[in-house]
Amino acid sequence: MRLEHDWWPGELPDNVAVGDGAYVHSSYSFHHYRSRRPCGVRLGAGSSAYEDASFELGPSGEVDVGDCTMLFGGKFCTNARIVVGSYTLISYETYIADDFTAVPPGDPAYPSSAGPPATTITIGDVCWIGVRATILAPARLGDGVIVAAGAVVDFDVPDYAVVAGNPGRVVGWARPRSGAHEGRAAALSERGGDTPLAPADP
Repeated sequence: MRLEHDWWPGELPDNVAVGDGAYVHSSYSFHHYRSRRPCGVRLGAGSSAYEDASFELGPSGEVDVGDCTMLFGGKFCTNARIVVGSYTLISYETYIADDFTAVPPGDPAYPSSAGPPATTITIGDVCWIGVRATILAPARLGDGVIVAAGAVVDFDVPDYAVVAGNPGRVVGWARPRSGAHEGRAAALSERGGDTPLAPADP
């Protein structure tokens, strides 16, 4: 599919699904895209992928983005599956990858697999990922997590934790007021959302 507003003379790959009201700034975000999965990238309803977002996927790579999520940046480099929740913001020059030495998507080190790929990174709902942060497998970020600018995260992060530093560590909490997210929690339960990680003691 050709984007009418696109400055790059390319098209969105056929196996990219863009939800209702979603926005893709340019097909250049898929310049290094090699996924052969039935749906290599799914962008949920009302979500946006702006000029700094990039999907550098190997033949078995998948990225699943929820609803109303803003990808101001995000270099997704995987030959597995990365899941990003809804109402999440990913800032510029961020790096989300299987490994800190991730290979280019056309490299023979990225074999194609017959079955569905394993999920190597999960970013929950209502998360903020700061500029130049790095998220590496096997990270699993719960809901409401804040990752500070320049932080490096390769571990499980509980709901509403604030992570900073290289190497990253939990430096605080951003828990909502009691009852503030009851409606959202009920909605997640109805659609079969994952059980959230329990917050650790601060």
